[in-house]
Amino acid sequence: MPPPPWPSAPSRLLPNLSLYSKRAVTAAAAASSSPAGGHGRRPLRYAVLGAGFAGLSVAWHLLKVILLSPSSSSLTFFRHEYEFSVTAAKLLWRGAEFWKESMDLLRSAEEANGTAGSDTTSQDDNLIWRRGIVRPPTSEKAADILLENAQSCLESCSLQVLDSGAAQRLIPGLCVPFDFAVYMPLALNINPKKYLQALFSACQNLADEASSLSREQKELKLYKQHVGSLHQLAGDYDSVIICLGAKARSLPELANKLPLRTCRGVITEFQLPSDTVEEYGNQSPSILSDAWMAFQGPRTVSIGSTWQWKSENYSSTVSDEEALTAKDELLPKASGVYPGISKWDFVHARAGIRAMPPLTINGSLPLLGCLDEMVGKKSNCNFWLVGGLGARGLLYHGLVGKLTAKAAISCDENVIPSEFTSWKMIKPSQ
Repeated sequence: MPPPPWPSAPSRLLPNLSLYSKRAVTAAAAASSSPAGGHGRRPLRYAVLGAGFAGLSVAWHLLKVILLSPSSSSLTFFRHEYEFSVTAAKLLWRGAEFWKESMDLLRSAEEANGTAGSDTTSQDDNLIWRRGIVRPPTSEKAADILLENAQSCLESCSLQVLDSGAAQRLIPGLCVPFDFAVYMPLALNINPKKYLQALFSACQNLADEASSLSREQKELKLYKQHVGSLHQLAGDYDSVIICLGAKARSLPELANKLPLRTCRGVITEFQLPSDTVEEYGNQSPSILSDAWMAFQGPRTVSIGSTWQWKSENYSSTVSDEEALTAKDELLPKASGVYPGISKWDFVHARAGIRAMPPLTINGSLPLLGCLDEMVGKKSNCNFWLVGGLGARGLLYHGLVGKLTAKAAISCDENVIPSEFTSWKMIKPSQ
């Protein structure tokens, strides 16, 4: 069933939250603003399906515009599954913009969480670990690429080339096969579940602020329900923005129409045995190599990730067999650069599924744009897509959310650079 009509929707004014008890098969969110709520015309309403990195980014940027609007507004979210993400040392198209917009959202989430600029909570409660990341190359090809990238890196996220001695002083016991490693001092490890919770709180605060600055009402709503069809929302919203990741393909209007490939990834969690005295350095960087090691403290680490292409397993639960297979794949890769990891105990594994975009001359870019022709125009509702963030959702989500929010508000796809919309010319993945 669609969300109830706007005047009777079961919501409370911010900072409170409305939640449907029905378990969602897909996640959904809605946002709305009004150009003339006080002149007999109903507020404009925007639905954002999905409350992960992309969905919350879109909602945040919609609210930034709403904050400047003198008219009544409303915003609604739906919950989402989470996965752990780590940055990588690779130069990307428009990388400076991606980095800046992501950092802006992270700062907003930290401010809402009360931890801006520092790690003030315990290791288990951290939203961000500012440890930096070290990448020792394990092949000649990787070594050449890293050295080249270090010469043309962003000022906002520098890459420092360290000799083996300097790298091992940062991380005692690190193996440096090619006698150098690249250090990214500003790179971050993010707890995505806590980050998304904090970003949602930031959206709540922003809508609350907007209401306090205007005579018109600004609302935030949260629904948790299955959305079986896009057209069921068309009569209630002016724009629907789909941010469902791989599950976007499950919508009947988009089935077999998107050039996305699914890829399941398993992450393993390890801890030092309680009787082990020697700990990982509390300030030592995390490690990025053939497998990545994201240390959350001196005795806890996440190691990832596997790549199972064409998987249709969307569950975050990992069977014992799948966990053992992932451990056997990842542990040798990790111990190749940090042999001490072999002393750590496997605790558990968790999984997620990536929506992988096609490869273009500019790399694997997210899929953005208007879907009206694809979905079929049966009302005045416009449909938009933010998809295919792949394994770089944390890096991409800030800019793609900003661009899509602008496009949806202006009803103009030309706001989005053509590199993000060229996917429409590509044959869909089956």
